[in-house]
Amino acid sequence: MKELKKEDISQEVFDLYDDYAHSRIDRRQFLNKLSTYAIGGVTVMTLMSFLMPDYKSKVQIPQNDSRLVSEYITYQSPKGGGKIKALLSRPANANGKLPGIVVVHENRGLNPHIEDVGRRAALAGFVSIAPDALTPLGGYPGNDDDGRALQSKRGRDEMLEDFIAAYEYLTASPQCTGKIGVVGFCFGGSISNLMAVKVPGLSAAVPFYGGQPPIDLVPNIKAPLMLHYAGLDTRVNEGWPAYEAALKANGKPYKAYIYPDVNHGFHNDTTPRYDKEAAELAWERTTAFFKENLL
Repeated sequence: MKELKKEDISQEVFDLYDDYAHSRIDRRQFLNKLSTYAIGGVTVMTLMSFLMPDYKSKVQIPQNDSRLVSEYITYQSPKGGGKIKALLSRPANANGKLPGIVVVHENRGLNPHIEDVGRRAALAGFVSIAPDALTPLGGYPGNDDDGRALQSKRGRDEMLEDFIAAYEYLTASPQCTGKIGVVGFCFGGSISNLMAVKVPGLSAAVPFYGGQPPIDLVPNIKAPLMLHYAGLDTRVNEGWPAYEAALKANGKPYKAYIYPDVNHGFHNDTTPRYDKEAAELAWERTTAFFKENLL
C-alpha cells in the first residue's frame, strides 16, 4: 500500500479529527466515524496513525541546541495552580536584557511541539517562557490524549492566572526588559486574547486560531494584536466578525490574517493539518510583529 499523503485525506476526516482533538467526540466515536473513510485498502488504524502528531521527527530546534540556553524552571502562580513548571529559553550569545514572550500551549499541556515553539521564539531574539498548565496535575503526561483529559480537569480562568503569572515572572526577571508579548495556539490563542484584555502592561498579543474574548471586555485591550485564522476553521472563525467590529469600534490596533484553504492547527508541523507555506508566513509575521512592538 502506498504511503498516505495529506492530499489523500478528505476534508471530512480533518474535521473529524478536529472534533476529536477538541473533545467533542471521544476516542471510540472517533474510530467509529473514521471507519467510514477507511476504503481502498486504507485501514482505520492507518488513518489514525497518520493523523496523530509525530513529535520525534518533527522537532526544529532541539533542547540541546548550542545557540540557546533552555532550561526548566518553576515559578509561583498564587491565583492559579501554585507552583508551575515552564521551559525558559534565551539566545546563548545574548548580551544584556531581552524582551520576553509567553508561549501558551494548546488544550493538552506543554507537549514537545510547544516546547519547540518556545525555543523558536528564543532563537528569534527573545527570552521565552512556555508554561505547563498541567503542572498541578503532574504535568504533561507524555501523550496528547491523556493531556487533554488532564487539562479538562482544570478551569480556564485558573489556567489563565498561570499564564498571567508567567508574564509577571518575566517582568521581574533580570533577563527581561519588561516589554513582553504573548503568543498562543488554539486554547493558547484564546488565552492570548484574554491576556490582552486582562493585562494592561502587555506589549503585544498574537493569537493563532484562538477563541475571541467577551466583546464587552474589548475596551480594556491596550496591546496591539496580530490574529491568525485558518480559512477552513469555521468553528473559531464564526466569532471573528463581531470581534473585529468591536476592535474597530473601540479604535484598537490590530492586524488580522485569514489563511485560505488551511485547517485549524495549520502551524503545528507535527500533524498533517500543517501547511508549510501558511505556517512559515504566519511565524515570519509574528516575529516581525514582536520585534516591532517589543524592541
